[in-house]
Amino acid sequence: MSAVETRPSPITATVDFTADGVQHGHLRLPYSRDDSAWGSVIIPLTVVKNGEGPTALLTGGNHGDEYEGPIALFDLARSLKQHDISGRVIIVPAMNYPAFSAGTRTSPIDKGNLNRSFPGAPDGTVTQKIADYFQRVLLPIADVVLDFHSGGKTLDFLPFCAAHLVHNKVQEARSFDLVKAFGAPWSVKMLEIDAVGMYDTAAEEMGKVFITTELGGGGTATALSASIAKRGVRNVLLAAGILKSGTVEVRDTKWLDMSDSTCFHFASEAGLVEPLVDLGASVRRGETIASIFPIGQTGVPPAEVRAQQDGILIARHFPSIVKPGDCIAVLAFEL
Repeated sequence: MSAVETRPSPITATVDFTADGVQHGHLRLPYSRDDSAWGSVIIPLTVVKNGEGPTALLTGGNHGDEYEGPIALFDLARSLKQHDISGRVIIVPAMNYPAFSAGTRTSPIDKGNLNRSFPGAPDGTVTQKIADYFQRVLLPIADVVLDFHSGGKTLDFLPFCAAHLVHNKVQEARSFDLVKAFGAPWSVKMLEIDAVGMYDTAAEEMGKVFITTELGGGGTATALSASIAKRGVRNVLLAAGILKSGTVEVRDTKWLDMSDSTCFHFASEAGLVEPLVDLGASVRRGETIASIFPIGQTGVPPAEVRAQQDGILIARHFPSIVKPGDCIAVLAFEL
């Protein structure tokens, strides 16, 4: 272990993670800035503990412009009681609180993308310090990790719950069991195109049962997407043996495989996107799924984005103006 890794985290918790009961508190990170020399970044959290049992770590706001997770978790934090559970539930509705409060994907303080900052550093940027605390304090005490995501301001998704293919097949199977229990309309076996530094990767490398979601997008939530998140988190707690009463609300889910790089389609040019198929539509390999019109002049034919495989359109770029390299569409195989 390096000298940096042995340094204590500068973050302190106002809760006792080992104490029974319901505690509403904060993680406090000292942050000296122009308007507050001895200021802090304050991250709300709730801990509910009742005796021995598994620990669920429930997180939202990893990216600050994704709202289904925070809605579900702020709601759960106010309603979950000690007698409801066996074990422990740690609820952090807005992991990257600076980004969440600003409504941005990354932190306005250091432009840090929390979901690309693991394992973090106790003497790094604000975002790296938050990642380090989760890496060294919260993830090690968790058995089950649910991290909510949606498309934010730049993507829109079919509402799905997902887990990754990992080397440990027992761990993988337990994760997909919880994906099924979550009960989203769609369930996905997922490939990340940029897994380095991810919270997901940090949890999975520790052997944790890890699941995530993409529940919509456009930088907002809907009644439907919020209800999927609220029902799903309770289903997961039931399936994990932590929530004592109730039954998993079984919903039909359609399974998809997103474990091939040909699922992702990128813009090669800047311009105005015309979507030619909508989310949930079936497409065939070679079919044009979007056109990109150059906007600097008229009379120029659009560039075509063609499907690299047969599949279902599960994600699309949300703003209509794109730059080269922007992800335009994501397809998944039907299982």
